[in-house]
Amino acid sequence: MTSCRIFEVPRDGIPGADQSCFHQLAHTQSPGALFIACSDSRVVPELVTQQEPGEMFVIRNAGNIVPAYGPEPGGVSATVEYAVAVLGVQDVVICGHSDCGANGPSPRERTSAICRRSAIGCTMPTPPKAINARQHFQTEHEKLDALIRDNVVAQLTNLRTHPSIALA
Repeated sequence: MTSCRIFEVPRDGIPGADQSCFHQLAHTQSPGALFIACSDSRVVPELVTQQEPGEMFVIRNAGNIVPAYGPEPGGVSATVEYAVAVLGVQDVVICGHSDCGANGPSPRERTSAICRRSAIGCTMPTPPKAINARQHFQTEHEKLDALIRDNVVAQLTNLRTHPSIALA
Protein backbone atom coordinates (compact mmCIF):
# COMPACT_ATOMS: atom_id res chain seq x y z
CA MET A 1 0.00 0.00 0.00
CA THR A 2 1.46 3.28 -1.06
CA SER A 3 -1.24 5.79 -0.23
CA CYS A 4 -3.37 6.86 2.67
CA ARG A 5 -6.84 8.37 2.48
CA ILE A 6 -8.55 10.28 5.26
CA PHE A 7 -12.32 9.93 5.52
CA GLU A 8 -14.17 12.78 7.15
CA VAL A 9 -17.81 12.92 8.15
CA PRO A 10 -19.43 16.18 7.02
CA ARG A 11 -20.28 18.52 9.92
CA ASP A 12 -23.97 18.21 9.06
CA GLY A 13 -23.77 14.39 9.35
CA ILE A 14 -23.79 11.35 7.13
CA PRO A 15 -25.95 11.94 4.04
CA GLY A 16 -29.20 9.98 4.16
CA ALA A 17 -28.75 8.93 7.81
CA ASP A 18 -31.04 9.69 10.76
CA GLN A 19 -29.01 12.48 12.37
CA SER A 20 -30.93 12.35 15.66
CA CYS A 21 -29.88 8.71 16.04
CA PHE A 22 -26.22 9.62 15.63
CA HIS A 23 -26.49 12.57 18.02
CA GLN A 24 -27.87 10.23 20.70
CA LEU A 25 -25.24 7.54 19.97
CA ALA A 26 -22.49 10.14 20.35
CA HIS A 27 -23.28 10.21 24.08
CA THR A 28 -24.44 6.71 24.97
CA GLN A 29 -24.91 3.21 23.64
CA SER A 30 -27.05 0.34 24.83
CA PRO A 31 -26.91 -2.48 22.28
CA GLY A 32 -29.17 -5.44 22.91
CA ALA A 33 -26.85 -8.04 21.42
CA LEU A 34 -23.24 -8.92 20.82
CA PHE A 35 -22.88 -10.19 17.25
CA ILE A 36 -19.75 -12.19 16.42
CA ALA A 37 -19.27 -12.54 12.69
CA CYS A 38 -16.70 -13.34 10.06
CA SER A 39 -14.78 -10.45 8.55
CA ASP A 40 -15.73 -11.72 5.08
CA SER A 41 -16.71 -8.68 3.01
CA ARG A 42 -19.93 -10.38 1.94
CA VAL A 43 -21.21 -10.55 5.54
CA VAL A 44 -22.65 -7.24 6.76
CA PRO A 45 -24.13 -7.86 10.24
CA GLU A 46 -26.46 -4.85 10.26
CA LEU A 47 -27.90 -5.76 6.87
CA VAL A 48 -28.26 -9.47 7.67
CA THR A 49 -30.10 -8.70 10.92
CA GLN A 50 -31.85 -5.51 9.75
CA GLN A 51 -30.50 -3.56 12.73
CA GLU A 52 -29.87 0.14 13.02
CA PRO A 53 -26.60 1.69 14.25
CA GLY A 54 -26.22 1.21 17.99
CA GLU A 55 -28.49 -1.84 18.26
CA MET A 56 -25.65 -4.39 18.14
CA PHE A 57 -22.11 -4.53 19.44
CA VAL A 58 -20.11 -6.28 16.69
CA ILE A 59 -16.91 -8.35 16.62
CA ARG A 60 -15.60 -9.42 13.21
CA ASN A 61 -12.64 -11.65 12.48
CA ALA A 62 -11.72 -14.37 10.00
CA GLY A 63 -13.85 -17.40 10.81
CA ASN A 64 -15.84 -15.72 13.65
CA ILE A 65 -13.28 -17.16 16.08
CA VAL A 66 -13.84 -16.80 19.84
CA PRO A 67 -10.80 -17.98 21.80
CA ALA A 68 -11.30 -19.66 25.16
CA TYR A 69 -10.81 -17.21 28.01
CA GLY A 70 -7.20 -17.06 29.18
CA PRO A 71 -4.82 -15.11 31.38
CA GLU A 72 -3.86 -12.75 28.55
CA PRO A 73 -7.12 -11.62 26.98
CA GLY A 74 -6.94 -10.44 23.41
CA GLY A 75 -9.28 -8.22 21.45
CA VAL A 76 -12.12 -10.73 21.16
CA SER A 77 -12.01 -11.67 24.85
CA ALA A 78 -11.86 -8.04 25.94
CA THR A 79 -14.78 -7.19 23.67
CA VAL A 80 -16.91 -10.08 24.95
CA GLU A 81 -16.26 -9.05 28.55
CA TYR A 82 -16.98 -5.38 27.83
CA ALA A 83 -20.19 -6.09 25.90
CA VAL A 84 -21.64 -8.38 28.58
CA ALA A 85 -20.26 -6.94 31.83
CA VAL A 86 -20.26 -3.22 31.00
CA LEU A 87 -22.85 -2.70 28.26
CA GLY A 88 -25.15 -5.43 29.57
CA VAL A 89 -26.01 -7.06 26.26
CA GLN A 90 -28.62 -9.77 26.74
CA ASP A 91 -27.95 -11.88 23.65
CA VAL A 92 -24.79 -13.17 22.01
CA VAL A 93 -24.94 -14.36 18.40
CA ILE A 94 -22.18 -16.25 16.61
CA CYS A 95 -22.80 -16.02 12.90
CA GLY A 96 -21.26 -18.58 10.57
CA HIS A 97 -21.79 -18.20 6.82
CA SER A 98 -21.65 -20.27 3.67
CA ASP A 99 -18.41 -20.60 1.71
CA CYS A 100 -16.32 -19.28 4.61
CA GLY A 101 -12.71 -19.18 3.45
CA ALA A 102 -11.43 -19.34 7.04
CA ASN A 103 -12.97 -22.79 7.35
CA GLY A 104 -11.77 -24.04 4.00
CA PRO A 105 -10.81 -22.19 0.85
CA SER A 106 -13.09 -22.14 -2.14
CA PRO A 107 -11.77 -23.72 -5.35
CA ARG A 108 -10.78 -20.23 -6.57
CA GLU A 109 -8.95 -19.46 -3.31
CA ARG A 110 -7.12 -22.82 -3.33
CA THR A 111 -5.19 -21.73 -6.40
CA SER A 112 -4.02 -18.49 -4.83
CA ALA A 113 -0.40 -18.46 -3.68
CA ILE A 114 -1.29 -15.82 -1.10
CA CYS A 115 -3.97 -18.07 0.39
CA ARG A 116 -1.58 -21.02 0.58
CA ARG A 117 1.03 -18.93 2.43
CA SER A 118 -1.37 -17.18 4.80
CA ALA A 119 -1.89 -18.09 8.44
CA ILE A 120 -5.64 -18.46 7.87
CA GLY A 121 -5.39 -22.23 8.05
CA CYS A 122 -4.15 -21.85 11.62
CA THR A 123 -7.22 -19.89 12.73
CA MET A 124 -9.58 -22.82 12.36
CA PRO A 125 -9.69 -24.66 15.70
CA THR A 126 -8.70 -28.33 15.77
CA PRO A 127 -11.94 -29.81 17.24
CA PRO A 128 -14.18 -28.88 14.29
CA LYS A 129 -11.57 -30.13 11.84
CA ALA A 130 -11.20 -33.40 13.76
CA ILE A 131 -14.97 -33.95 13.93
CA ASN A 132 -15.30 -33.14 10.25
CA ALA A 133 -12.45 -35.48 9.24
CA ARG A 134 -14.20 -38.49 10.83
CA GLN A 135 -17.37 -38.04 8.82
CA HIS A 136 -18.19 -39.02 5.25
CA PHE A 137 -19.54 -36.40 2.87
CA GLN A 138 -20.87 -36.72 -0.67
CA THR A 139 -19.29 -33.47 -1.86
CA GLU A 140 -16.64 -30.96 -0.81
CA HIS A 141 -19.38 -28.34 -0.48
CA GLU A 142 -21.29 -30.57 1.96
CA LYS A 143 -18.07 -31.07 3.94
CA LEU A 144 -17.43 -27.31 4.12
CA ASP A 145 -21.02 -26.63 5.24
CA ALA A 146 -20.63 -29.16 8.06
CA LEU A 147 -17.29 -27.68 9.07
CA ILE A 148 -18.84 -24.20 9.23
CA ARG A 149 -21.61 -25.49 11.53
CA ASP A 150 -19.09 -27.38 13.69
CA ASN A 151 -17.00 -24.22 13.92
CA VAL A 152 -19.96 -22.23 15.31
CA VAL A 153 -20.53 -24.94 17.94
CA ALA A 154 -16.83 -24.82 18.90
CA GLN A 155 -16.98 -21.03 19.27
CA LEU A 156 -20.06 -21.34 21.52
CA THR A 157 -18.09 -23.76 23.69
CA ASN A 158 -15.20 -21.28 23.91
CA LEU A 159 -17.59 -18.43 24.64
CA ARG A 160 -18.88 -20.26 27.73
CA THR A 161 -15.37 -20.06 29.27
CA HIS A 162 -15.58 -16.26 29.56
CA PRO A 163 -16.38 -15.09 33.11
CA SER A 164 -19.06 -12.60 32.08
CA ILE A 165 -20.85 -15.29 30.06
CA ALA A 166 -20.59 -17.85 32.87
CA LEU A 167 -22.10 -15.33 35.32
CA ALA A 168 -24.86 -14.13 33.02
